[in-house]
Amino acid sequence: MPEILVRLFVLTLVGALTLLVVVLGRRFVEKRRQQALSAGRLGKTVLERTLAVGPDEACIRILSFSSLDCRQCHQLQAPALQRVLDTHRDAVIVVDIDATSSPELTERYQVLTVPSTVVLDATGHVHAVNYGFATTQRLLEQVDAACG
Repeated sequence: MPEILVRLFVLTLVGALTLLVVVLGRRFVEKRRQQALSAGRLGKTVLERTLAVGPDEACIRILSFSSLDCRQCHQLQAPALQRVLDTHRDAVIVVDIDATSSPELTERYQVLTVPSTVVLDATGHVHAVNYGFATTQRLLEQVDAACG
């Protein structure tokens, strides 16, 4: 009988620790997301000028953070972004960013993992940040909210 109680106690302890790690992890990611959302609009540095879009070109920019060895970036995120481009032909521009070679932007938008996407309006204000794979439907909703 005591062996069952010990096992039950250990199982409960492991479950509680797992729950604690999940809750703290979600808080951490949400804090980083809020920091990214509060990042001011893009300024006029040389790097940022390469990402700038004039008012007549598109109302939305999606910064797509990836890396060369990211399988999910190329097999899942890239096709989802292409579907968004196909749906909103002239309203959206996708800017591919190698997260490893753009530390200024990865820090600015608190990129934690690749793939990550940042949805910006025509003025450069952040409307949404997605850490990890973002579905086509989610991106379309974010583009509609930012453009409308």
